[in-house]
Amino acid sequence: MSGGPDGRSVIVTGAGSGIGRAAALAFAGEGARVVAADLNAEGVQEVVQEIEQSGGSAVAVAGDLSEQAVVDRVVETALTHFGGVDVLVNNAGIMDRMSALADVDDAEWERVIRVNLTAPFLLTRAVLPHMLRAGGGAVVNTASEAGLRGSAAGAAYTASKHGVVGLTKSLAVMYRKQGIRANAIAPGGTRTGIVVDAAQDAHGPAALGPHFVNVGRLAQPEEQAAAIVFLASDAASNINGAILPVDDGWAAV
Repeated sequence: MSGGPDGRSVIVTGAGSGIGRAAALAFAGEGARVVAADLNAEGVQEVVQEIEQSGGSAVAVAGDLSEQAVVDRVVETALTHFGGVDVLVNNAGIMDRMSALADVDDAEWERVIRVNLTAPFLLTRAVLPHMLRAGGGAVVNTASEAGLRGSAAGAAYTASKHGVVGLTKSLAVMYRKQGIRANAIAPGGTRTGIVVDAAQDAHGPAALGPHFVNVGRLAQPEEQAAAIVFLASDAASNINGAILPVDDGWAAV
C-alpha cells in the first residue's frame, strides 16, 4: 500500500464485531474505502452504517468466508465498488473448546481449521492476482498468542493459528519481489464477544489453567486495530513476514 490508508481499498473480515469492527472503523477514519465482511449480516451492516454516517465509504458483504462463493463475492465487491484491493485484513476467526487433542472431535477440528486457516488462504489467493497486477499490496492476518505457543488454547485453535503464522511467512517470502507485504498480529487477551464453550473439568482447560497467570491485561479491540493499520501502512514499508505480539508482554514471559 503506497502512502497512508487515505483512498485505499481495504477488505476487513470479521468486521461485524471485536477487532475486525475496530479495524474497519480505524481504516475508514483515515480515509480508506472498506469492504466489511462478516458472517453476521446485522453486525456488518451496522459497521457500514457507522462508517457512512461519519462521511466514510464502505460496503458490507455477509456470508461464511470459508466458502469459495462468499470469498469470490467479497473480492468482486471490492473490484466493483472500489476498483481493486490494496489491503487485505484476514481477521475473522472462531475459538475452539480448549479441547486437548484426544478430545477433539472431527466437527470441532474441521470447523476451526476451515474458518481460521482455510478462509484466509482462500481470500488471499483470490486477491493476489489483483494486487500483483497493481504492483503490490499489503496483507495483515490476525494470528494469536496461540500461534506462538502451545499453552494458550485447545489443539484445533492452536494448530490453526500456527498455520496462519506459517501462511503469513510463506506469503512474505514468495512475493516480496512483487511488492506484496504480509504480516500478522498475535493478540493476547482482548475484550471481544468471543465466548469459549469449554467444560472446566475437561482435560484441556484443566491442563491450561496454570499457564494463564502471566497473560497481562486485556486489550481493547482498538489497540489491536491500531497495530493492523500500522502494518498495512507505509510506516511499515520494510516490515515483511513479521508476527507482532499485541499482548502486554505475554509473549515475553
